[in-house]
Amino acid sequence: MPGTGLDAFDEPQVREVRPHMATGLILAGLGLAAVGLAGRFALRAGKLAQTTLNQKFGELPSGSFSKYYRGGFEAKMSRREAGLILGVSPSASKIKIKEAHKRIMLLNHPDKGGSPYIAAKINEAKDLFEKSRPGTS
Repeated sequence: MPGTGLDAFDEPQVREVRPHMATGLILAGLGLAAVGLAGRFALRAGKLAQTTLNQKFGELPSGSFSKYYRGGFEAKMSRREAGLILGVSPSASKIKIKEAHKRIMLLNHPDKGGSPYIAAKINEAKDLFEKSRPGTS
């Protein structure tokens, strides 16, 4: 070929591939494949976990969360509300009211991290029962 310095019978030169370059490319390819497979596995596991979780929540009885009273306090406390606060019936005896008050105040006392507002409501409930039933036990 004119101007290239190669004769027609010269063999073309082959570039040498360095082994460390090939190893790097192979490792990069394997790394990408591993990341792809791990991502695929994570997506499948996430979908399975979500399906299982939704199924388990569906199996819960509807009254599971109804143990606690939902709603705020009334403007003027009634015997019914006082009973709900103390966890006793509105016709409970003085002894049961006193025991319930002590148990709840130990759990909700402001000195032990409880809310002063809740403690005031607990005391108000006990006072309401005591005032409305004088002389009964």
